[in-house]
Amino acid sequence: MTDGSEDAKMPLLDHLVELRRRLLFSFIGFILAFFASYAVAEYIFAFLVQPLADLTIGQENRRLIYTALHEAFFTYIKVAFFSAACIAFPIIAIQIWGFVAPGLYKNERRAFLPFLIATPVLFLAGAAMVYYVVIPLAWQFFLSFETAGSDGTMALELEPKVDQYLSLVMRLIFAFGVSFELPVLIILLAKVGITSAAGLRAKRKYAIVVAFVAAAILTPPDVISQILLAVPIIVLYEISILCASMIERKRAEQETQSEDEDADADQRDQ
Repeated sequence: MTDGSEDAKMPLLDHLVELRRRLLFSFIGFILAFFASYAVAEYIFAFLVQPLADLTIGQENRRLIYTALHEAFFTYIKVAFFSAACIAFPIIAIQIWGFVAPGLYKNERRAFLPFLIATPVLFLAGAAMVYYVVIPLAWQFFLSFETAGSDGTMALELEPKVDQYLSLVMRLIFAFGVSFELPVLIILLAKVGITSAAGLRAKRKYAIVVAFVAAAILTPPDVISQILLAVPIIVLYEISILCASMIERKRAEQETQSEDEDADADQRDQ
């Protein structure tokens, strides 16, 4: 009993040691990425501010302000943390894959690996859409509320705070990046049989409502950014339905082929 118990415990201990090693590698990768990002945090923040700078080019006295002594420092800390999370994600994903893959069958590894690759690609696509499409349109909308001073009235001019600007940009990037992961989630659910193409079609109207509600919550209170988030979510939902239909069709073909092979085997046995 003692030997059998020790033999049963050893694999668990080995897994725990392996998990600790993977977590340590992920932590070291994140810390290194954080310090490297902090060294160039000023340039990363300037890159994030560039859409606003492009819209106000040629206008004098344009600036970002900070009203607390520590505000700029913590803003750069946030920039470094956000950048490190993006840089270290491939390292963390590789460590997760290295820990999980040995416990999967070969066909399961083939099925799971594309989703692992698609996750950062889709998040990057969402972030790129924010930076190059959504932010310029949203910033132009907010700048339209500026008014020039005249007799008896005061000028209304935008002077954004650095921490609030960064928080808004990070919020938009996170919202669009996560929303673009919708096909990965739905296709995984379809693969394991939790959902189906017919069920997704039946819930389409609810999905449209949820898309606009999520866009209203996750984006600034302007119609432009809300529509620019809701519409891609709906399009990605429709793409997910098509992918789920392809998965179901492929599964049905495999089941039919398996039944035919079983029938042929029975005939040979007879």
